[in-house]
Amino acid sequence: MSRIVLTAASRIGCVRSNNEDMVLAYNQFVRSDAYETEFMTENCDRFAIALADGMGGHNAGEVASEDTLVNLKFFISDLPMGLNPDEFHLMINEWLKSINQIINSKGTEDESLREMGTTLVGVLYYNRRYYWINCGDSRLYRLRQGHLTQLTIDHSLINPHSAKQHCSIVTNCIGAGCKTSYIDFYDMTEDIQPDDAYLLCSDGLNDMISDEAIEGLMNKQSSANALCEAAIAEGGFDNVSTCIFHIYPSN
Repeated sequence: MSRIVLTAASRIGCVRSNNEDMVLAYNQFVRSDAYETEFMTENCDRFAIALADGMGGHNAGEVASEDTLVNLKFFISDLPMGLNPDEFHLMINEWLKSINQIINSKGTEDESLREMGTTLVGVLYYNRRYYWINCGDSRLYRLRQGHLTQLTIDHSLINPHSAKQHCSIVTNCIGAGCKTSYIDFYDMTEDIQPDDAYLLCSDGLNDMISDEAIEGLMNKQSSANALCEAAIAEGGFDNVSTCIFHIYPSN
């Protein structure tokens, strides 16, 4: 059994008029707010820590990110007990097909939600095992012995025609008209070490500050909100959301 210590924050930034990001921090949805908690895994048999970065203009992106995280939370809570990792992986793939269809259908039926979509990155705990999942260009990092490593691969391409230094094109996401969305899935249980810290973030963080700067802040034990503040101080061109958590062995 383990103790989870977590901070989460989601901020609107300096340019956007609304916040399309959202964080699912165990049992709390976080948008335009900061949150912290800690809990024991012996008191729960499954949970999700996840982040979604919505896209689509107007309010559509925030609808896609919220719908996806709410759906994910209920999906995890409704899973039957005793699935092995391969069975759990199959269930995640089936869930992706379902939520992708839901988001695309809403965009077809309501003009104001047309082509809305969202990224998704998260860590799932089920049957005493930890898994990370990723669809899009939001990221999962690990800080181990002071060194920051990106664990996920961005599903995106750099846009060579953009004047913006960090502008990229998302090639895989939930919704946005994607018919063949896919999700990266990894059983991370055996890789976890006691002093590791994990960071989920939207590209509003890593587009504004470098991995070296993120590493420095995390080595200072900065909170999720402090990382958001650092991105906003550099211009905050996008919404910025982060979630930092530690998995400590219980004594």
